[in-house]
Amino acid sequence: MRLGDVLPVAAAHAASPAAEVKITALAYDNRAVRPGALFFCVPGFTRDGHDFAPDAVKRGAAALVVTHVLPGLAVPQLVVEDVRVAMAAAAAAFSGDPTRTLRTVGVTGTNGKTTSAYLVRSLLEAGGHRTGLLGTVSSVVGGVETPAERTTPEAIDLQATFAAMLAAGDTHCVMEVSSHALELHRADAIHWAGAIFTNLTQDHLDFHPGMEEYFQAKRLLIAAADRQHVPIAVNLDDAYGDRLSEEFPHVTTFAIDHPAADLRATDVAFGLTSSTFVLDGRSLTLPLPGRFNVLNALGAIAVARALGVGDETIAAALPSAIKAPGRMEPVVEGQDFAVLVDYAHTPDSLQNVLRAARDLVTGRGRVIVVFGAGGDRDRGKRPQMGSIAAAEADLVFVTSDNPRSEEPAAILAEIVAGISAERTGIEVVEDRHAAIAAAVAAAQTGDVVLIAGKGHEQGQEFAGGRKVPFDDVTEARESLRARLVA
Repeated sequence: MRLGDVLPVAAAHAASPAAEVKITALAYDNRAVRPGALFFCVPGFTRDGHDFAPDAVKRGAAALVVTHVLPGLAVPQLVVEDVRVAMAAAAAAFSGDPTRTLRTVGVTGTNGKTTSAYLVRSLLEAGGHRTGLLGTVSSVVGGVETPAERTTPEAIDLQATFAAMLAAGDTHCVMEVSSHALELHRADAIHWAGAIFTNLTQDHLDFHPGMEEYFQAKRLLIAAADRQHVPIAVNLDDAYGDRLSEEFPHVTTFAIDHPAADLRATDVAFGLTSSTFVLDGRSLTLPLPGRFNVLNALGAIAVARALGVGDETIAAALPSAIKAPGRMEPVVEGQDFAVLVDYAHTPDSLQNVLRAARDLVTGRGRVIVVFGAGGDRDRGKRPQMGSIAAAEADLVFVTSDNPRSEEPAAILAEIVAGISAERTGIEVVEDRHAAIAAAVAAAQTGDVVLIAGKGHEQGQEFAGGRKVPFDDVTEARESLRARLVA
């Protein structure tokens, strides 16, 4: 492909022969450069891609995209204002602009993205649309599932994946869109077919300066979808969703509490593994417990309807919708109490799942929670999560959850700082394996044990990038089996 076709505007401002340079690949990592590649010198948080341009040229880069000319490099250099913006446009062009054909739905918000994406995919597939998936847990291309490395890939990888979906026969795609991806322009060149906003609560304030900046990043998806005049579903029970509905009056709103919502669930009821609710006079069953999951379902239904899936099909498909791993996932070994594993790792999501757990308690049962907070992430939410756990659960086990470069004990102390010293029933158990075992051992008939924070994750992250295999579901199952045979 000609450089002039990959980045026509930038190439036009370079030396005249630059537009004719043949480009065989795109790269943002110098180690991935092959002969003929166009290398994007992306300024990072700890390293600057411009510093790796000489190595990229040695490896065969045919041209560079830079913010300033680098001396001594005998390849065309396309100077742009923002390398990431240029990379998104180039990635789409190089891959044949796949989302012009692939009908792509974006899901953004703090909590509920994964579940919402799984639900949308299930409903679209039930409507006869072969649908790919990109998200936190996995990607599905042409029906083949692989583990995900990040919620929203870099633009080059993202657009190549869209092209692969088309080649594999997918007609639609549902993807989670993180605030990082929106802020860093990874999703700039996507033609949207629909969008969902789930909610906004405190998270990622290690990356965003404050909640307003975090909101503005999430808003980018809704604004892009609005410009493209495609269906948008917004949670009206969320304060930020209400704000979006005021700013973008053509969105479809959904809610449980808000009476003015376009889609409103009533007669909501919960079981250990399901929820029921009424929408537009029709009783629906969702294979997930929890009020927040009913909201996730409403957003998915709104977009599925807008993309042509009929209400009869939705009603038939929803009870058997594919569930995301580690989202209110029950662990059952014949015990007389419930054990649930959930990804909840923010104050709001922890509160939501604890309240959902309370709805599932039977008899004189209690809510028991095991949770922690990740290292090298937003520290402000740690005492908030401690306060919420103490308010919503009867017995609390504070434990380690991906401490990364921080001392686990220091993280636990910051969590406990949010709990009154007079509060009883608080156990600090640094070792997560031991904490889960202790929670399971403490459970009695009718209790609900909630293991929160890691969900689908398969490892604990420690200093130096060391990752130790760890799976909450497996740990819970082994603890249950050990108790039941004792």
